[in-house]
This record gives sequence, structure tokens and C-alpha cells, in this order.
Amino acid sequence: MTMKPKDVLDLARHAGAVMVDLRFIDLPGVWQHTSVPIHRLDESSFEDGFGFDGSSIRGYQPINASDMLVIPDAGSAQMDPFRDRPTLTLICSVFDPITRQPYSRDPRFVAKKAENYLKQTGLADTCYVGPEAEFFVFDDVRYDQTNNGAFYEIDSEEGAWNTGRDEAPNRGYKIRHKEGYFPVPPTDTLMDLRTEMVEKLHGVGIQIEVSHHEVASAGQCEIDMKFSPLLEMADKLLWFKYIVKNTAWHAGKTATFMPKPLFGDNGSGMHVHQSLWKDGKPLFSGDGYAQLSEMALYYIGGVIKHAPALAAITNPTTNSYRRLVPGFEAPVNLAYSSRNRSAALRIPMYDVSPKARRVEVRFPDPSTNPYLAFAAMLMAGIDGIVNKIDPGDPLDKDIYALSPEELSGVPKMPGSLDEALAALEADHEFLLRGDVFTKDVIDTWIEYKREKELNPVRLRPVPYEFYLYYDI
Repeated sequence: MTMKPKDVLDLARHAGAVMVDLRFIDLPGVWQHTSVPIHRLDESSFEDGFGFDGSSIRGYQPINASDMLVIPDAGSAQMDPFRDRPTLTLICSVFDPITRQPYSRDPRFVAKKAENYLKQTGLADTCYVGPEAEFFVFDDVRYDQTNNGAFYEIDSEEGAWNTGRDEAPNRGYKIRHKEGYFPVPPTDTLMDLRTEMVEKLHGVGIQIEVSHHEVASAGQCEIDMKFSPLLEMADKLLWFKYIVKNTAWHAGKTATFMPKPLFGDNGSGMHVHQSLWKDGKPLFSGDGYAQLSEMALYYIGGVIKHAPALAAITNPTTNSYRRLVPGFEAPVNLAYSSRNRSAALRIPMYDVSPKARRVEVRFPDPSTNPYLAFAAMLMAGIDGIVNKIDPGDPLDKDIYALSPEELSGVPKMPGSLDEALAALEADHEFLLRGDVFTKDVIDTWIEYKREKELNPVRLRPVPYEFYLYYDI
């Protein structure tokens, strides 16, 4: 049952809430919040909203037009599991206070429009999404950048580099590089912490399917959520990140969704499972390759065609391309296959029931803004269906073992954020259909990424360049 404003007020009263935390997302994809005392929340709040300064939010308004509104979504109400005083949390959408229209740069509005556009096409009425957001839990992180110096250093009690450290006592059981997948405790030191995360996720209504240590040496983890409709899952992923980070914080540790924090070990991806349904029936099941329907294969074709442009949204940081490197663990080759994890798109075969037919897009990473990423992949898939884009033949070989000659005909993901932004600049018409993405949103995204992230990284020397070039 979807909660109404009156239900939210009842929840707050029964829980003894003293504060209301109003959350919304900035353009790059990080939750922002402002809090008000509980007496300020009444049924009219869900129409009138609350004011804030949009010029102080990344990717939002200029200072001369800074006044904005957040209007809470009653259906998102949850009690915050971490605050000392009972706090009601509401996810909000952003509105213009003058026109009372949804704000075009609000990523949540983009996701809503993507769901509506899908229905308008008549192809389907629901896009189910299931992301697998990997993350690292570290014990310590330090970094700095000045005019004349730069460094970073991270540490974990599980780290392979700590076999010789004096830990008074060092009890061993360090995880060798790339051997972190599934060892039992005491090698896996984080099982209890992940279980606490799972319990808190359940507490805010998020169903969890599995929890385990991931491949990398030091603290890499995965907790998978059960699939949900697109907008709902984007909301859940923000809760997921919040709970993972705060549970680690309260345990004296630190969690990060940065794609590639460790050199020489696996990075964190976010494989995204997707399927279309209509009238309660799955549309990706059929008698084609890997039991897929023609619609599913065309959807794959659309994602493959637009993958270089999608990368600017699904892999939106300079650090994303430390993970997306040819010949290493990330799937950079744009091919599809059943079961084959070396393909950029995979058709999972754990369950052969029609309801389980889905496409797993493996190149995204968890640094993305989920509202924009899920919407963009759906729009690419819709373009594939509408234009009957042939995905080509599946590639069932181990792509990592192919010869250069065999690989020459396989398209690849961009090798840098610069390349990805250029691809988006050249290929974004498919995103504009149905006014889902606007030209302003795309232009602002590209400009922000170039000016605030790409160029600042370009301008700064990194320590390894001194190793390579200082004696030139």
C-alpha cells in the first residue's frame, strides 16, 4: 500500500519523530539534505514543499535564480536507522517555486519521465532494475593534493600488504590479491558488518538476496538487492549507499563506492540487471538465443550501439577508467553472451523461468547517478527495440583469451572520461525522446564533468609520473 501524507504523519507520531530529514540528489549523484522540526510537517507540506538555495547544489541553479523547492514523496517515508533522535526521512523531488513545475535538472524527474515514456511507447509498462553495487570497506584513508605534492594511502586489516605489519599480534589470514571471493571468516573479517548492513536495509524496506566478500584483497564487498521498478530502485540505491557508509562509519571503518581505489586488484563495478514487463507479464522471455525474445535482443542492440555515449553517465568519473582497461577484469568489449562474464552484456542463466529472463549490463560502476544511469540505459534499449537494432552474433568465447585479430571486430568502451563525454556529445538524440533528458541536462552534465572533474585531474601531476619521468 502506497503511503499517503496522513499515513506519514501517523508513522512519525508513532515513532516519536522529532525531526524530518528532507533528501534530494544533486546532478553528479550524491544525496543532499535539509532538516526541519517535526511540527513543520503537515499534510500541506506534500504540496507546498520547503525552500532551499539551489545555487549551492552541484549542477543546479545560478545565484541569480537560486530559490528552489523540495517537495517530499509520501511513499518514500522511512525512519532513519542511525540518528540519535528519532528522525523521519523523506525523499524529495525538486520544483521551481515560481512555475510550480518539476525542475528539469532534478535527476529524479528524469527517471520519472523515463518510466512515463516507456508507457507512452506502448512497448511495456514497467522496467525492472537490479543493480549489484560493489564497494570497499577500509580501516583508514588519507589523501592530499597541494601545489608541490600529492599522495593517497588506504589501509585494511585484510590487505595483502599487511602480512609483515606489527599488529601486536598479527594473526595472519590476509587476503591475497584477487583472492577475496568467498573465503570464510576469519579471512573474511567483514561478515558481521555486512550482516548489520543487511538488517538495516531490511529495516527500511529493501529486500536483500545475497551478501558476500568480493574479489579484491582488502575489504571489497557486495550486497545485492532484489529488483524493483526503475524509479523505486534508484531511490533504494541511494538508501543502500547511505546505510553502507553509515554502518561502516559507526563501526570505526570507512566505505567507498569509488570504482578503482586499489592498484593491481579488482575495482568495483555495478552490474545492472534489466527487463521489461507489460500487464504483469515478462517480455524478455522467448525462443531466441539464451531463451530471449526478439524484443530483448533488440534492447541489447540498442545498449551496445549507444554504450560509448552511455559511458559518460554510467561510468562518469576519471577513476571509472582505471577500472575500464582492456585486458583486465572489467568488461570493455561490447559483446553479449549467456553466462559469459567477460562480455559487457550477459544473460544470466541461474534460473530458466520466463520471469527470470533479463539482460545484465556489466560496464556501469557505482559512482554513477542511478536516476540518470537507469533512465539512459532504458532509453538506449527502447531505441534498440523501436529501430530493431541487431546486436550481432553472441560471443560465447572467453573474450580475454581472444587474439588481437579476433578482437579487432569487437567494439569497445571508451578508454577515458574525455572519450565518453565526446561520445555523449555526438550521440544523445535517443535520450531526448519524450523529453526524458533535455538538451540543457546533457549540456550541463558534460560541462560540469569537464570543468569540475576532467580538467582538474588533467592539470595535476600524479606520483607515478615522477617515477617515470623525473630523470628525463
